[in-house]
Amino acid sequence: MVAMIVGGTFLSMAQESQKLSLEKSIKMALQNNTNILNSKLDLKAAQNKIWEITAMGLPHIDVKSSYQHLFIIPELNFPGTKLSKTKVPYDSSTGTGTTSEIQLNSGENIYLNLIAGDPIPLGVKNNISTDFTVSQLIFSGSYIVGLQARRAYINLAKQNDEKTKLEVIETVVNTYHMLQLAEESRKVLAQNLDNITKTLSEITEMNKQGFVEMTDVDQLEVTSNTIRNALNQIDSNLNVGYRLLKIQLGVEDSVKIDLSDPMESDESLMNSSMQLINEKFNIDQNTDYLLVKTSEQFTKLDMKVSQSGFLPTLSGFYNHNIQSNAASFNFVPKDLIGINLTLPIFSSGERLAVVAQKRVAYEKAQNSSRLISKSLSMQASQYQNDVKLKLERYLNQKKSNVLSDTIYQRTIEKYKLGMSSSIDLMNVQNQYLTNLSSYYQSIYDLQESKSKLEKLFNINPDTIKK
Repeated sequence: MVAMIVGGTFLSMAQESQKLSLEKSIKMALQNNTNILNSKLDLKAAQNKIWEITAMGLPHIDVKSSYQHLFIIPELNFPGTKLSKTKVPYDSSTGTGTTSEIQLNSGENIYLNLIAGDPIPLGVKNNISTDFTVSQLIFSGSYIVGLQARRAYINLAKQNDEKTKLEVIETVVNTYHMLQLAEESRKVLAQNLDNITKTLSEITEMNKQGFVEMTDVDQLEVTSNTIRNALNQIDSNLNVGYRLLKIQLGVEDSVKIDLSDPMESDESLMNSSMQLINEKFNIDQNTDYLLVKTSEQFTKLDMKVSQSGFLPTLSGFYNHNIQSNAASFNFVPKDLIGINLTLPIFSSGERLAVVAQKRVAYEKAQNSSRLISKSLSMQASQYQNDVKLKLERYLNQKKSNVLSDTIYQRTIEKYKLGMSSSIDLMNVQNQYLTNLSSYYQSIYDLQESKSKLEKLFNINPDTIKK
């Protein structure tokens, strides 16, 4: 029983919907969105890359060990000399034998013989050799340029991360606004369906009493079905929209979420729109421009790398050798210190050609930066004009929506009093639904234009005006 009660409590908690404001939705997306997580990993990888570049110029310590087995050990033999009364024939293949002789006064001969010495092994049958090496880069032109590129590399990763955040914010804001409009549209259509259902019930009774024709009843039935189909379509769109928002927020599909912020409209929407229209565009805060400038910086550094190919490379090393079973006659030095110098002298113009190519690439990058600067300034003006036009359209559609609603309510009352036909009611209702759809579309279009402008201006989420 206790398990059932506890289990039921947890199930109830799991089924509770989570209320999300736009600000909270953005914060969740910036923490859990897949693109954001990958961007953070890219930033972490960039930081590791920076240390990789730095470590190239720091001391490197390596240990190398090897085992060696010799099936046949080479030997070195130094022949010796010996005085003897016996003459030994000389053997040229071994270098042994009598080479000279001396006759004594007594008439006896003494011979100088070359004899084979004791063999000296030039190795051991089994040996383990270990080399301990310390190396240090002393001077390298490409390494100096690499150190200069560290800041540009980390800036590139940060700028890509900022661009990803802005893109995620834009998609979340647009989806949130889309769901707000869909929910509001559903409320209005549901209210209209209730009104039509009540009117249909009244007209049906009047038809039974012979006051109206059956055509009027059928016409209202058609109108009721039209609104019901529209509601079904909105419910389907809401289901897809909420699932899309969950993906953008990085939450499980089983989690139920509801929007807590009211739909932005009237004075709030006008004020936030006017603020963006009057906002001054600062191109130095635009992520696309910053990325282009960083790319230009990389092409310049790439040119410097090719120019550094004319400079020498200098490095030093120290080597210590240890052998577990060294031969008695061993030529391998135990300790060794030295310097390596690479000096480029002549490449038949290859290095000059590479530098010329890199210089052209750098000039092209500069041209691209100037073009992007002009394009973004024009785009900012265009987006601000678009927000201004969408704001005017919203205000006009708002007036039209109020008027069409008033006309629609009056026509329903006239219809109930028999002062208006079913055809008139149908036409007015179609006009009302069309204006209502255009009104909500104008709100969404305005909010979408604002999101594009906020992204272009690189507006921080904390400064978004509700």
